[in-house]
Amino acid sequence: MATPQPRHSMEEFARRGEEIYERDIRPTLKPGDQGKFIAIDIESGAFAIDQDDFAATQRLLSQLPDAQIWLVRAGEKAAYRIGGRSALGKPE
Repeated sequence: MATPQPRHSMEEFARRGEEIYERDIRPTLKPGDQGKFIAIDIESGAFAIDQDDFAATQRLLSQLPDAQIWLVRAGEKAAYRIGGRSALGKPE
């Protein structure tokens, strides 16, 4: 399967992805969805949720092979963290 090519700038991806997440998806999430990955097609608003980022992305691509995917993590500011420290100053 070919990888879909981006049709939007990174700024437009972020704007659309965050807008869809905040407006349509976040209000419907359950407490058990905390920390799960959400793959969002920024053109249609379709999405898939899974504990595994690859599984969420693949599930969305199986429905929409040409999806323009924005990935978020429920309840987090970013899908991934690189390094960093907790509020207590201990490595995470």
